[in-house]
Amino acid sequence: MIADRKDDHVRFAAEQQRHLGGYNQFDDVSFVHHALAGIDRSDVSLATRFGGIEWQVPLYINAMTGGSAKTGAVNRDLAIAARETGVPIATGSMSAYFADESVAGTFSVMRRENPDGFIMANVNANASVEKARRAIGLLRADALQIHLNSIQETVMPEGDRSFSSWGPQVEKIAAGVDVPVIVKEVGFGLSRETVLRLQEMGVRAADVAGRGGTNFARIENDRRDHADYSYLNGWGQSAPACLLDAQGAGIPVLASGGVRNPLDVARGLALGAAAAGVSGQFLKTVLDGGVPALISQISAWLDQLEALMTALGAPTPADLTRCDVLIHGDLRAFCADRGIETRRLATRSSTHSTTHETIGSTR
Repeated sequence: MIADRKDDHVRFAAEQQRHLGGYNQFDDVSFVHHALAGIDRSDVSLATRFGGIEWQVPLYINAMTGGSAKTGAVNRDLAIAARETGVPIATGSMSAYFADESVAGTFSVMRRENPDGFIMANVNANASVEKARRAIGLLRADALQIHLNSIQETVMPEGDRSFSSWGPQVEKIAAGVDVPVIVKEVGFGLSRETVLRLQEMGVRAADVAGRGGTNFARIENDRRDHADYSYLNGWGQSAPACLLDAQGAGIPVLASGGVRNPLDVARGLALGAAAAGVSGQFLKTVLDGGVPALISQISAWLDQLEALMTALGAPTPADLTRCDVLIHGDLRAFCADRGIETRRLATRSSTHSTTHETIGSTR
């Protein structure tokens, strides 16, 4: 049954990507164009550092799948693309492995195909410390993702219905494993209050994983006999909203959820993220065009991100937090309601040091 569910998730997620609308709240973020801000391309580095972690690029393949023969093949292809492009990668939830060790190869294939890459194992917030260690050991993982998905579990016919233990268990795992712990949502976002709690728990970084990309409420609703929970399709906060909400929360943040192109990556970095993660876009590419298509796409994204940073005058990803940005539309309304002041973002290039301390200090 778990294998069937994993196959359903991939099928429905790919189908969503083929029908996603054009707009999401990344479009409510625009850079102020300064025609003399540009620098030399040779002075630009994509390397990023956060929470004691160093990556050569601020882009990663985020958690997707594993647990069946079909999803193991997807993980193999994703790992090859990660190896060839140098991007970090996360496996999908390893709950299937804990239930049936015979599917271990559908996850460990990532390390076999990408022996020197940065790989993140992925467990749910109910996992014991022992299971978290097993997941890390299977992949020889460099970091551990713990996913929070109460809305997905609520809509999932066979999902969990008890969530009170999640916070204490996250804290136990963070203290009980020997690799950095990154806590992520699955597409509904992390509020400032949640990010602050994660910081207190000893979590190394928070992946906001906001609304706008793969919608797991819709996926689980599609798996039900009747679409009982369709009213939850718009639940949660977008990645840009979460990034703005989390400024100054004292923990590095990562941007995922609805990242569609290199400009969205730059927008996420400009709002304080140390890196941006992509799932749905890359899943669609690898399913439709195979490994060569995904390698080509990731390579193009990295090249174009570097080009954008050159034009914006940002020699490093962290320097994008010094670029002037405007906040529009629904995102601006969210900020107003949450008491987030946005006008200073439009003129921060003239106050480099102050702005960098405010937004970049969590890197």
